Amino acid sequence: VREGDQLIGVSAGAVREGGCCSALKSAIAELRQSAHPHGHRPAGALNISPGMDDPLSAPCDPAPPAPRSCDCFVALPPGSLADQVVFGKNSDRPRDEVQEVVYFPAATYPPGSEVKCTYIEIPQAERTLAVVLSRPAWLWGAEMGANERGVCIGNEAVWTRIPVSEEDALLGMDLVRLGLERGSTAAEALHVITELLEQHGQGGACTQGPPHLSYHNTFLLADRTEAWVLETAGRLWAAQRVTAGVKNISNQLCIGTQLDAEHVGLREEAQARGWWDGEGEFSFNVAFSHENPPARMEAAKKRYRGGTELLRQHDGSVSAEVLMQILRDRPSGICMDSGGFRTQASMVSILPRDPSLPCVHFLTATPDPSRSVFKPFVFAEAVTPAPHTVSPQGGAEHVDRQHELYRAHQDALSAMERDPVWGSRLQETLRELEQQCLSDITALLQEGVARGGGELGDLFFDCVDTEMKFYLQ
Repeated sequence: VREGDQLIGVSAGAVREGGCCSALKSAIAELRQSAHPHGHRPAGALNISPGMDDPLSAPCDPAPPAPRSCDCFVALPPGSLADQVVFGKNSDRPRDEVQEVVYFPAATYPPGSEVKCTYIEIPQAERTLAVVLSRPAWLWGAEMGANERGVCIGNEAVWTRIPVSEEDALLGMDLVRLGLERGSTAAEALHVITELLEQHGQGGACTQGPPHLSYHNTFLLADRTEAWVLETAGRLWAAQRVTAGVKNISNQLCIGTQLDAEHVGLREEAQARGWWDGEGEFSFNVAFSHENPPARMEAAKKRYRGGTELLRQHDGSVSAEVLMQILRDRPSGICMDSGGFRTQASMVSILPRDPSLPCVHFLTATPDPSRSVFKPFVFAEAVTPAPHTVSPQGGAEHVDRQHELYRAHQDALSAMERDPVWGSRLQETLRELEQQCLSDITALLQEGVARGGGELGDLFFDCVDTEMKFYLQ
């Protein structure tokens, strides 16, 4: 593991003694005993039969050409089912890139310290918050994650009229991690990201192997009370506040005339370049959207419309389970596998409005949410490491970064293709595990469980370990 990195684990806390967590642990133990009631898994490696109706059992449809992009979603009351904010993201990345889930505890640093991001060093904050990150294993930043204060951030690639810099600078993924480590609210994280963007810029290769891909970034930030959409073009930026309802972003500029915060020189720059006359109403996406956008951005419009429609259908009833279903949706292209890219990891978070309740973050740590299990993580004081989701490290491109859960998941997919009956039975068991977690977490929050000590300390570890046992027995 890289210097300073700590293996992920769920912290102790957030549930009362002898409550739903005890029942859930018992259920997990029973599932372990029944993982393979009719014998061991077939020799070979799980590809689930394409004919299965179960959305967890069917692979993402690779037939239609899908854009190389990601999708972020948020629902706030009255758009959410309960009095909570629900956040979700699919991370679509190169097929051969492994995404790990790692935890970093809160830390303090001497004044004048530096931190090495993916490509450049910048001044380190004197104190950083505890974070859980889902990230490509080769870099410093993250595609998505959360911090101990209940802030969630995800980013998207975007191309604008401002040329992408080929010089090494901060990646959008570095800015995701920096915002989480330094921002106690979504608004604070927004300020952190924009200040660092103005100081250091964004640039450099966003993929490790060829073809190298570089881009600008948009972000969705959320906490217990509000969300922010942040869109960038070079060092310029515009932000829009979301306080109610539902919102999604997908690899394109969507902020128009409602700018709730912006770079001090944004309009002056747009006018100087001839993209705004300085008199009419200013629209960020009209001024800065690419005149001849890459094909991947044009294709992403379908995903954006599909995500918007799915949110509209569930407006007023969005829950963690609903967002998981949306992230698994294949017809819209939100769950994608095409052109060398696929959905490599997914995340859904529950952020209760009541600050006495814990935030719960569900992460897959494996590709294709339609064939993966969302496993719950909760911040607290102690951490039980789950090394199965942490990748081998090293600077060279040839390093095999498949962590143990990733490798077992991929092997099991192939084995399930060899024996669909066994695969169907295993997938039903995994769905039962996920549903049990969702049901008990929902009950915990409804019953007003305090954020103190309890039995959730090793729940993420238990879920990962149980999933591993299902694949390897």
